[in-house]
Amino acid sequence: MNYKTILNILAMLMALLGFSMLIPAGISWYYNEGVASGFLYSSGFCILTGIPLWIVYRNERKLTNKDGFAIVAFSWLTTAAISAIPFYFTGAIPNITDAFFESMSGVTTTGATIIGNSVTLPHLPNGIESLPMSVLFWRSFIQWIGGMGIIVFYIAILPLLGVGGVQLFKAEMPGPVADKIRPRVKETARFLWMTYLGFTFAEIILLSMSGMSWFDSVCHAFTTMPTGGFSTKNASIGAFANPVTQYIIIIFMMIAGVNFTLHFRAITGNVKSYFKDKEFLFYIGLIGSVTFIIFLSLGAARNDWSHSHFLDALFQTVSILTTTGFGTADYELWTFFVQFILLNLMFIGGMGGSTGGGMKIVRFMLILKYAASETRRMLHAKAIIPIRIGDRFIGEDIIRNTLGFFLFYVSIFAITSLTLTAMDLDIISAVSVAASSIGNIGPALGEFGPTDNYALLHPIGKWLLTFCMLLGRLEIFTIMVIFSRTFWK
Repeated sequence: MNYKTILNILAMLMALLGFSMLIPAGISWYYNEGVASGFLYSSGFCILTGIPLWIVYRNERKLTNKDGFAIVAFSWLTTAAISAIPFYFTGAIPNITDAFFESMSGVTTTGATIIGNSVTLPHLPNGIESLPMSVLFWRSFIQWIGGMGIIVFYIAILPLLGVGGVQLFKAEMPGPVADKIRPRVKETARFLWMTYLGFTFAEIILLSMSGMSWFDSVCHAFTTMPTGGFSTKNASIGAFANPVTQYIIIIFMMIAGVNFTLHFRAITGNVKSYFKDKEFLFYIGLIGSVTFIIFLSLGAARNDWSHSHFLDALFQTVSILTTTGFGTADYELWTFFVQFILLNLMFIGGMGGSTGGGMKIVRFMLILKYAASETRRMLHAKAIIPIRIGDRFIGEDIIRNTLGFFLFYVSIFAITSLTLTAMDLDIISAVSVAASSIGNIGPALGEFGPTDNYALLHPIGKWLLTFCMLLGRLEIFTIMVIFSRTFWK
């Protein structure tokens, strides 16, 4: 394994994050918040450590597949660790475990938070709203850079990896197939980031026009497009009692949950590609059908068929399916039937190639088609039954990868749930928080619902969930490869 190249890339990533800390330092100085020094100390440490290491370990060797997996896995760990430093040095989260949990939740776009409990964080009597604006910005910013992928971002702006960049692209991009929209990986990454940046800018403008402040518009756009879910308000989007604002966020959550390759094709003139894509049609159909079912359930239970109930049903359906985790209502007050539906959505997630988490819709479709083909094969043992999604033939290697992913996903979910119950969590809380963490969603059920937080969770439980967040964000295999004996030979 090429250790020098790996250290070189990690050092440059460290320096880049250090320079980015100057932005919240400037915000803190401008608003006279008194925490600018925490960001400056963090920035200085990262820059003065990262740049010398980058210079010392400069190496022109090409990357192997093994190097690619190592760089992706350690880049996310490094980013989470470095992003936690400002939380600690500013005094916002004066606990290493909590600071790392918040940071990992941010960079993996999970959105689970330990902030909001005045018992464990007495210096924040009003929870999230007690945080300095600079810290709120940093929480949003780390979700934004984690959304499209740290490595894809790295490839887009630093063409230092040569042809080896393809190993990083395949290891980091979510979904069973990493599509390249341009022959060169650097061009693909650059176009993906341009699309991502464009949508973010558009959302900022629309949110500000809807009446949201510029600061809140930036922070929420930075956490909507990566389907992250961090908010500047304790009540999340429910604090903005403006249907226009909520519809804007719904639209951009839906956009973020779509394969970005389709967005690029639409921007370049092929709008019909959306409606030719079976996964997209399934995605839209699922949102529509689940919203309708939840609205009927809420209306029947409360004998209230108002627009506000429809909006809550639509918002929470899109928020959970895309794994964003924003909230406009406390869905734990809804019927158990609706809560069970939302729990199932946590497993499905967004489309492959989106910023959403979960198993991804394309995998869900593939598993259903595989089950149907095996059923038919039992009746016609000698029949050759190809599996297709739309016009695309699915090869045996992708089917094996998907089934293996599903097995790992369910196994990790079961083990995590079991471990959490050993920490005296009730079954509903343990099961839902395990699904939420590995699916990168944030809010769950029970003790970790949309109006709760993770502050009182046992420290071992917090470290376990941070690991699950990383597994979910990097699609499990990238991390599991690192733990294999073969990798280190």
